[in-house]
Amino acid sequence: MLCGTAAADVTPNGAMVRFPDVSATHIVFSYANDLWVMPKTGGTALPLSSPAGQESFARFSPDGKTIAFVGNYEGNRDIYTVPASGGVPTRVTYHSAGESLADWAGPNFEGGNKLLYLTNGFAGLSRQTQLFTVSASGGPGKQLPVPYAGFGALSPDGQWLAYSFHSTDNRTWKRYRGGMATDLWLYNVKDNSAKRFTDWEGNDTLPMWIPGGD
Repeated sequence: MLCGTAAADVTPNGAMVRFPDVSATHIVFSYANDLWVMPKTGGTALPLSSPAGQESFARFSPDGKTIAFVGNYEGNRDIYTVPASGGVPTRVTYHSAGESLADWAGPNFEGGNKLLYLTNGFAGLSRQTQLFTVSASGGPGKQLPVPYAGFGALSPDGQWLAYSFHSTDNRTWKRYRGGMATDLWLYNVKDNSAKRFTDWEGNDTLPMWIPGGD
């Protein structure tokens, strides 16, 4: 047990910081099962949430004012939102299965203020997940029209979904090159067309759109 000056000298290793996301001004990340926020220019990280339970997959809203995240507060992973300035989290989903947050759906997808998440609660197999959207203020989820999917991201114009068929991101298969390796696909939500986007022998995963990339 450390105390006094010795405890003050302990600096967490940067490798212990997980699930970072960046807004125009700030960075949010998970450390020791809590969410922390700090200025993008550098400085002191401050705790955003510290209730009993694990917080992960934090994502800033497009305007940077709200942070959505996955919280395990009652023995199950659900999606919550909290003001980026701090406050009491608001629960968004109430599924009996666990969810993983992919991202905000973007301002041009079905009127905006939607969250994109994946869950295995309706796929029929625990190892398969599907993508859903839900209003950030809560309500029923709506499945995207692809049969199975891992992590994904919707383009800023709301027309394209970049996604993988499944996710191996939390597996321990280091440098895996087998049949479960994931490629990225593009699905057009307007005309229901799809095309394979990558064909690397390893894992292509966690797609994201960059400014001007739509």
